[in-house]
Amino acid sequence: MRDPHQSLRSTTAGAVSVTLIAGAAFGLAPAAQAAPTAQAAPRATGVRFVDIAGDGGTKLAANVVAPAGAEDGAGYPVIVLPTSWAVPQIEYLAQARKLAATGYVVVSYNSRGFWQSGGEIEVGGPEDIADASKVIDWALANTPADPGRVGMAGVSYGAGISLLAAAHDKRVKAVGALSGWGDLVGSIYSGRTQHVQAGALLGGAGELTGRPSAELRTILKDFLGSNLDKEPEMLAWGAKRSPATYLDRLNENGAAIFLANAWGDTIFPPNQYADFYEKLTGPKRLEFRPGDHATSEATGLLGLPNDTWTNTRRWFDRHLKGERNGIDQEQPVQLKSRSTGGYEGYPDWKSVGATSRKIDLTDGATVHTNTDSGANGGTVLLSNALDQFLKLPPVASIPLLPRRYAAVWQSERSARVERVRGTAKLHTTVTGTKESGTLVAYLYDVGPLGLGKLVANAPYTFHGKTPDKPFTVDLELFSTAYDVPAGHRLALVVDTVDPLYVEHNPSGAQLTFSSPSTDPSYVSIPLREQ
Repeated sequence: MRDPHQSLRSTTAGAVSVTLIAGAAFGLAPAAQAAPTAQAAPRATGVRFVDIAGDGGTKLAANVVAPAGAEDGAGYPVIVLPTSWAVPQIEYLAQARKLAATGYVVVSYNSRGFWQSGGEIEVGGPEDIADASKVIDWALANTPADPGRVGMAGVSYGAGISLLAAAHDKRVKAVGALSGWGDLVGSIYSGRTQHVQAGALLGGAGELTGRPSAELRTILKDFLGSNLDKEPEMLAWGAKRSPATYLDRLNENGAAIFLANAWGDTIFPPNQYADFYEKLTGPKRLEFRPGDHATSEATGLLGLPNDTWTNTRRWFDRHLKGERNGIDQEQPVQLKSRSTGGYEGYPDWKSVGATSRKIDLTDGATVHTNTDSGANGGTVLLSNALDQFLKLPPVASIPLLPRRYAAVWQSERSARVERVRGTAKLHTTVTGTKESGTLVAYLYDVGPLGLGKLVANAPYTFHGKTPDKPFTVDLELFSTAYDVPAGHRLALVVDTVDPLYVEHNPSGAQLTFSSPSTDPSYVSIPLREQ
């Protein structure tokens, strides 16, 4: 299938080294050093820096870029861009200039609690949602913006706020949500397991570049400290900040929703975005590409060609300007393979892995906990970026994995290329010697020499189980698009320790994996037909 159109985008990269640390945290794209000059887009006006009164009068540091000649009073579509977590307000200036040069008024603002904006960090809470509406109010009152053509977009934190705002403000007609979240709890607490590197980076970047609220500090302390007594409060806090909670409102308002993310996003895994996409009923588009959190958009933020930003602009051109550019005639689900770099189109998410095959996990295994076997998901932001740019995913030598700490099952060698597309699913029976525990499942592509390249992984944690009593585990691994070469095997590895996640294995615990004849264990591999 042909490449969707390529794009240019630029960002504010590297204002200070601290922003690079922040960029690791909550989907922040790298921040840029200097604002692009006015000469970069001759049809856009210069940048105007303003302060906007947000919810409760809180100062929001913002900037405005409008089309040249906008002073004539004509009504232009307007796009509001909330910044990413911990990134300064100049983050989107290159993209703002490109949009303004083609007829958009663009207002970008620093999310509350960060940098020059006032208030405290609320993580997409009610204050952030109200801020977005206040910025729209300001744009309609102070720029030649058309109230009937309002869009919102952003990367990571800006994506989440944009989706939440679209659910609460009917004026938002189109959204570009890049590397964002539909389900906050399902992102950093999937499998009831804390994604510790993601949470720690979020908290650290917030402290370095902003002012976390007392509520956020408490939530992070309880989350990272595994305070299970506070789990109901943490879940309620996350649900309030999840666009998926407001699906009925989003669908009723009918905004056109464009979602884009990376296969290896270690902050907001792709599964939760795909689930969210499937439940939207209005105009919608879903794109997945290789990379980690916000790396798919990063080259565009640096002013380089970038498919994600090109298609974001095409989306706005269609749904705010009414241009018949063909984007709504293309297959709405667009996937870029990690292996070939080619694009594939599908009518919906469920068609991605239309066929599957099961690998039976017939042999039982017992693993000792508390020790990393050597199989792991890599490092937040880094490992999957290496996969994106250098085709170097996390690897493990499957024959050398210590069976005392890892259970390993392998398929037969495949006679042809197997195109893994979508979500692999593990079904097994587990018996623990303690009432709590954590396991992490990995799917590897194993070559002739036994070197395994990571295809997918996911954690799973249990509490309150009766020791030595078997129970069933059903676990969805993070979705992907990966081609397993002919002559290779697939291997499922399960261990109990991974630096990406908090483990809940009491000292000395063991986990036994079995395959009862009445309920056999297996891993289901989603495949695209040849």
